[in-house]
Amino acid sequence: MLAHARKYAYLSIGASLLTMALKFGAFFLTGSVGLFSDAVESVVNLTAGLIALMAIILAYRPADQSHAYGHGKVEYFSSGMEGILICIAALGIAYASVQRFLHPQELHFLGIGIVVATLAGAVNFAVARIMLRAAREYDSIVLEADASHLLTDVWTSAALVSALAVMHFAPPSWQILDPILGLIMSVNITWTGVGLVRRSVAGLMDVGLPEDEVSLIADFIKRIGGAESGFHALRTRKSGTARFVDFHLLVPGSMTVQKSHDLCCEIEEAIKAELSGSQTTIHVEPREDHASFDGWKVGGICDRSAKKGGVE
Repeated sequence: MLAHARKYAYLSIGASLLTMALKFGAFFLTGSVGLFSDAVESVVNLTAGLIALMAIILAYRPADQSHAYGHGKVEYFSSGMEGILICIAALGIAYASVQRFLHPQELHFLGIGIVVATLAGAVNFAVARIMLRAAREYDSIVLEADASHLLTDVWTSAALVSALAVMHFAPPSWQILDPILGLIMSVNITWTGVGLVRRSVAGLMDVGLPEDEVSLIADFIKRIGGAESGFHALRTRKSGTARFVDFHLLVPGSMTVQKSHDLCCEIEEAIKAELSGSQTTIHVEPREDHASFDGWKVGGICDRSAKKGGVE
């Protein structure tokens, strides 16, 4: 799986190198701050691709004595760093745009700029679509973040092509659109960066799985456990591609160890079949014993049939 995920990072790096060369070449020819902002974003994409490659290599390392839960959380550090880099790039673009307002500059060879921006946008769009499919397949926030970078580049390239086309055919006074476009692009890029940082922080803070996934887990427990069973202290979190689930399973005290073990295995397999990368830990307790109802101490979700101190 590592080899398959890693090849998409290489694809992103290759696309960033190609588009970066194209855009900086067009910027030096035209002097457009819009093309400059687009070129700077390609530098960020290249850096993000390199970070993503390192994160993927680390994230797929197996669990060891020092990291019993694996290395998946490195993906959140990676996507968070990419988000910060996006915001820094946006500040640089905004600064360049303000300078162009203060010191206007005549633009040249806008036709070449239009062709280059269109070509670069097409390359990024194709690569981003491929990476988004891979992100869903491998459930990787790193690949998703990298694809988001490239898609942001696509939309800014589309806006850039439109503005350059207007400036190419309009009177010279319309060239004020160039720094205006740069400022708009910086705001859009910042929005993407902040979103990535927020998601990364949520992952590092052990935010629970999405509500639909938690509901699915609860349904499995109730359906497989049957009317005689219940649960409490259901807690979930995600670390990279791994999903961690733990809860207390309430069963009749007369149930044998073997039967309760088989029940737990069935629940674990059902969850794993629907939620890839899930690792479930189940603590079995007799439902007749009031001491079993200690879920309130650890938090988590409680089945309606169970409450502190007894069963309804």
